[in-house]
Amino acid sequence: MNFLAIDASTEACSVAIKYFDQQFSEYELCPQSHSLRLLPMIDSVLKQANVKLTELDGIIFGQGPGSFTGVRIGIGVTQGLAFSAELPARGVSTLQAMAQQAYLDKGVSKVIAAIDARMSEVYTCYFEVDDLGIMQPKTEETVLKPELVAQYYKDLVLPAYGVGTGWDAYPALAALKSNVDSPEILFPTAVAMLAIGQIDFAEQCVDAENAQPKYVRDTVSWQKLPGR
Repeated sequence: MNFLAIDASTEACSVAIKYFDQQFSEYELCPQSHSLRLLPMIDSVLKQANVKLTELDGIIFGQGPGSFTGVRIGIGVTQGLAFSAELPARGVSTLQAMAQQAYLDKGVSKVIAAIDARMSEVYTCYFEVDDLGIMQPKTEETVLKPELVAQYYKDLVLPAYGVGTGWDAYPALAALKSNVDSPEILFPTAVAMLAIGQIDFAEQCVDAENAQPKYVRDTVSWQKLPGR
């Protein structure tokens, strides 16, 4: 099966296409420019693959957690493309995608993902690789104060390989990860989402109208201005 994968849930904007035995991708760090860059990037990879959207079997999208605005942009674009091309869609966790990238790049089998969630919190989850080479969650995705993360993982055998922006943002987490330096994998990629989403696409896909985000936290990270 052939898929388009897109993600705009963090500071990175990422797009990839799997078309038969070929794969094309683009990746940019473009904070606050996702709405400007995502569609041109999709158009670019479609042209690289020499394929029309209607020739694909589905769309894989980053469902979060991450930036509220970025997640909404990614899912809005997914819904628009899926409606227009009459394609099903399948969401993939931002945290799982980073864990998958660690397996693809480093061959590690145990990963803790931690994204800076602002408001002095992190989105986090622990993953282990399965027999198909896919990182699977072994805990619930959650949002926590950094000082509570070690307690959340108290029953696990740690450290594990760390990915995400949370480690540098909150140095108190450092004892939980095995990689000593700053994580090399900070943001999810559409390439990793392709690897995850294609495995059970038929079982997990939904119609365009049912493509939904997974925020984990349902409050928006903003503060009122004084006097407002």
